[in-house]
Amino acid sequence: MSQRPMPQGIKTATELGPIALFFGAYYLYDLYMATGVIIVTTLIGLAVSYYYERKLPLMPVVTAVIVTIFGGLTLYLQDDTFIKMKPTIIYVLFAAALITGLILKKNFVQVIFGNVWKLDEAGWSKLTWRLVVFFLMLAVANEIVWRQFSTELWVNIKVFGFTGATFVFFLTQLSLFKKHGLESDDDS
Repeated sequence: MSQRPMPQGIKTATELGPIALFFGAYYLYDLYMATGVIIVTTLIGLAVSYYYERKLPLMPVVTAVIVTIFGGLTLYLQDDTFIKMKPTIIYVLFAAALITGLILKKNFVQVIFGNVWKLDEAGWSKLTWRLVVFFLMLAVANEIVWRQFSTELWVNIKVFGFTGATFVFFLTQLSLFKKHGLESDDDS
């Protein structure tokens, strides 16, 4: 079967829907209901992505596996520690994957975003190292917040703080995109 173009609204819903529904379920019910919601919606998002693209992208698959394992442990053991550790594990895995890619001379950031941005090799390398540091900082921040503060604060920081931090991170990279950007074939 051939690939179908995924409408932008559906793509956005599969990317942001699980976290938005997690937040809503937490405030309407509790963390355990929210955990069940994020497991189900993450798996639905993968299915929708596969329906359109006829392949499963690696990062969402890794995220779905970790969400399902740690969310499942949270629900089965009725212990919220597992779902709170999940972001730390995802951030550390992403940082490790990026470092491994650089060691193997395979820039995963370029593979993932190469159709969005056109950068020279130095730009891809700098962006990758900056993402490694950023992911590790998020991992540390998650550990501090869930261990030292209330679940409510952790949920708010997970949903809004880390999402906002990611947006700000990419805004701060605009000078890198400008300095290391290449002219695309479409610009000529």
